[in-house]
Amino acid sequence: MHTNSANPYLLDKRKTRQGFERAADTYDANAVLQREVGNRLLERLDFIKLQPETLLDIGCGTGVLTEQLLKRYKKARVIGLDLAYNMVQKTRQRGGWLRRPVGVCADASQLPFKAQSVDMLISNLMLQWCNDLPAVFREFVQVLKPQGLLMFATFGPDTLKELRTSWGQVDGFTHTSRFADMHDVGDALMQAGFRDPVVDMEVITLTYPNVRDLLRDLKGIGANNATQGRNQGLTGKAHMRAFEQAYEQFRLADGAYPATYEVVYGHAWAPQISGSHTPEKFIPIKLIR
Repeated sequence: MHTNSANPYLLDKRKTRQGFERAADTYDANAVLQREVGNRLLERLDFIKLQPETLLDIGCGTGVLTEQLLKRYKKARVIGLDLAYNMVQKTRQRGGWLRRPVGVCADASQLPFKAQSVDMLISNLMLQWCNDLPAVFREFVQVLKPQGLLMFATFGPDTLKELRTSWGQVDGFTHTSRFADMHDVGDALMQAGFRDPVVDMEVITLTYPNVRDLLRDLKGIGANNATQGRNQGLTGKAHMRAFEQAYEQFRLADGAYPATYEVVYGHAWAPQISGSHTPEKFIPIKLIR
């Protein structure tokens, strides 16, 4: 395998940011899955009685979900945070004259907020871009008020399995991130000190008339390959043809090409005792399939 790192799946943060900076104008036209999963997160909030004063949307993108949260929680201060400044600028334009979300450009692993200042933290398909999930969850615990809520969606290991398998038959580079298993996500929540975590998953399959449209979609939302083990040069035409040929094995009966996404959902509560990061060793994680 051709790699330039001890861990080829480690993500290059600068490369990640660049992808999303460039995609700010094309994101909404291509983010079909992100919108759908965001809507499913909102449906889950129907069962939560908490009325937040301060709500943080981490990895807000262009602010589609942020704006919906603004409408849902009419008295809350809603903050959209993203690694990409251009995305934050889009989020700041959401809402109306009287009330807009606050936009913050920052890294999820170094949140620029006071301890215990947030009632609810929501993250829609951002956590898969973090190299150290337990560390990010510890950061979330730090800014949440005691018994504050974290709700999120992220990607599991089967995500883009067709793309990964097809490239694997062409070269030895990494072409997708390595996505955390549902059980590992639950363990990371416990390690960070969250209480009563609940995680579940579902598989969503998108289909495309051709493989190029899938690649265009990924580029359009900024989901570039930021792994350390990626090919640092340009992908040649012969390589691309070989990849498309390898993808043929997944072609469906109707001629469409599938892209599988394993979506892991979770929610958990910040500890009751302020500043407590002690894992609750004897609280079982509830897993729903």
